Amino acid sequence: MTHADALRAELSRAARTLGAPDDVSPILERPRDPSFGDWATNLAMTLAKPLGKKPRDIAEALIAAMDKASVGVTAAEIAGPGFLNFRLDPGFQARGLLTILESPDTFGRLDIGHGERVVVEFVSANPTGPLHVGHGRQAALGDAISTLLEYTGWKVDREFYYNDAGAQIANLAKSTQAQVRAIGGAPLEIPEGGYHGDYIREIAERYVVDHPEDAACDDLAAMQAFAVAALRHEQDLDMQAFGVKFDTYYLESSLYTDGSVNKTVDGLKQSGHTYEEEGALFLRTTDFGDDKDRVMKKSAAKGGDYTYFVPDVAYHVTKWDRGYHRAINVQGADHHSTITRVRAGLQALAIGIPKGYPDYVLHQMVTVMKGGEEVKISKRAGSYVTVRDLIDEVGRDAVRYFYLMRKGDSQLVFDVDLARSQSEENPVYYVQMAHARMCGIFRVGEIDATTVTGEGVDLGVLTEPAEQELVKQLLDFPATVKGAADTLEPHRIAAWLLETARAGHTWYHKHHVLGEPEAITRARLVLARATQLGIAAGLRILGLSAPERM
Repeated sequence: MTHADALRAELSRAARTLGAPDDVSPILERPRDPSFGDWATNLAMTLAKPLGKKPRDIAEALIAAMDKASVGVTAAEIAGPGFLNFRLDPGFQARGLLTILESPDTFGRLDIGHGERVVVEFVSANPTGPLHVGHGRQAALGDAISTLLEYTGWKVDREFYYNDAGAQIANLAKSTQAQVRAIGGAPLEIPEGGYHGDYIREIAERYVVDHPEDAACDDLAAMQAFAVAALRHEQDLDMQAFGVKFDTYYLESSLYTDGSVNKTVDGLKQSGHTYEEEGALFLRTTDFGDDKDRVMKKSAAKGGDYTYFVPDVAYHVTKWDRGYHRAINVQGADHHSTITRVRAGLQALAIGIPKGYPDYVLHQMVTVMKGGEEVKISKRAGSYVTVRDLIDEVGRDAVRYFYLMRKGDSQLVFDVDLARSQSEENPVYYVQMAHARMCGIFRVGEIDATTVTGEGVDLGVLTEPAEQELVKQLLDFPATVKGAADTLEPHRIAAWLLETARAGHTWYHKHHVLGEPEAITRARLVLARATQLGIAAGLRILGLSAPERM
């Protein structure tokens, strides 16, 4: 139990003695101005109506009813209309650091999911080219969200859904065929909507070597299979370079071959939520909140194909059937309209899938800047910047952090020059340097950091403001993890890391650890070790390394 949990529990107990409901749940926040204290709550104001009393009177009664010493409260003050501000004994608060030293591998971990299964689907790119920077943002978000869920007790499977069916794959095959024929001396004629990158030429060259029997260059099915396999391998290498591993790969094409799409369409027809109009099959998505009904199957005159959301519905039925009663999709903001359609299809089937399934995390576009100018194309991909380009430019850690330092639904400007710089302006460098500095204290002092346990150490000497601020930052980590996991917002961890690094650097510059009186040195070694472990935990959630030297 964290100190915040203990204080919250004591407030709840005191409130119940005043007649508050049994389920009273106080909200604790850090005051914006540290001079107001260590914790603040509006509990007295929320109890005014149920108790029929003035908030300030309730606040006074709460203070009187609390066992303040049991939770380290040295002073409780009433502010404004009834806010309660609490000041804590420095030593009592600092003793929370011992939980970090005792169990560094479990620091910040919670058991909210209770081992329940959840599938997080992300990247899920068409195998038509190398992964672009938008896919990279998905990869960073999906992987960090997965780790956050693991930290909070869920059994997570990371899934990559290969869109290996449809018009884009057909265009990939035709583009490969055009390049194969060009190698044989024919004019290069890329079809409309086809792919022009150098990587298509590379695939065509390998196909010619591997398939000498196709001298006429007319085995389009073989070219499609070859190109898809080559690009799936390419994307796997992209993700390996990014440090992302998937537990499951699911092929869109399998939904057609195993009959899942047809079964889903039959189920939707039987539900009574479909109708035909001008030769096309519609789903009444307006029955489930959509602004208009959607075409499920085009008319014969328009090709008679299923529209893209139909296999998506079938795919999510498989997720449910595979035991994933929670599913999270990380996708680009251009998939916004997909949410209503997929959920409408799942509800129309009436097979027990709850409303709001699956959850979606949508992200905005990424703009890459270098030398003050926008970078729009890759030498290899031809029309866009690839994930591998960024990794080659600035390294995996910088790419991951920059992708995660902003909320997913905000536009992201990726400044290559900033990401490469070794300065305090570069946030990932700044955070990792804070970790390295804490490691350096032990290296200079020739102290094995793992021997610092805090046993017999008087942490009450950590009274300096910079020390108290750093202690509070570290002890807020579990609550930050919970908040980030609940909202599926890993940028909260990135923000915590930056604030903790800032507090760590400030403390490091203001106060010496080594060469001080023994009691102070021992206490500050505990704080340095806790900071090292705390920052490492935050970096681990984001998939970043924690270097010991910089």
